[in-house]
Amino acid sequence: MDTSSDRGDGAGLTGMSHTGEVSQSVQPGPYTQQPFGSPYGQRPEPEAKLPWSKAIALTVAGFLVAGAIAGWAWQQFAPLAQYTVDENGGSLGEEQMTRVFGPDGMFTAIGFLTALVLGAGLFWWLRNYGPWAVAIVVLGASFGSSVAWGVGMLLGHDPLQPRLEAAKPGDLLAAPLELHTWTPLAAWLVGAALATAIIATTSWRAEPVATTSVSGTSESAPQVK
Repeated sequence: MDTSSDRGDGAGLTGMSHTGEVSQSVQPGPYTQQPFGSPYGQRPEPEAKLPWSKAIALTVAGFLVAGAIAGWAWQQFAPLAQYTVDENGGSLGEEQMTRVFGPDGMFTAIGFLTALVLGAGLFWWLRNYGPWAVAIVVLGASFGSSVAWGVGMLLGHDPLQPRLEAAKPGDLLAAPLELHTWTPLAAWLVGAALATAIIATTSWRAEPVATTSVSGTSESAPQVK
């Protein structure tokens, strides 16, 4: 008996056995989880959320500061009609009549732009909270609108009648800063709602779906050479 031949055949069989085991161990299974960035696009883990109380507090604080600045800007830049003082009191000319509703227009413009920008930033930050983020931003915008009106009235509302009584004929007196309707207050809500609608529409993504599937029976057996 040729023992060297037997040893050679045994080594060959052993090598083939190891080759088959290695081939089976490195071949991925049909349902092996793919890492993020693979063709199947695993979703990343959601970001950690702040507690509701902190999220609401930061939203209210943001609109509080924005409302105070907007109220100051409204008081500074709102065009006011000028009353001409005469023996009968004060009167408005045709040109000044067109400026009566200037504060309303200025409040609307400032409020809409402020709520649009701030609402977009806050909603993007709170987007992981779901539909409740819309309610938080819109309610915050209504609070900011009230703050802006209150600050503006505190800084710029000067009643006309006492000034008319102290004025002399020919003097010009600025009309008091005020809103003639409550409609401009809604500009904050419109701006915030528009921002949330745009971001919610553009940031929506469909769930990633695998376009191919691998059947368990289609897995080829390791080849033994």
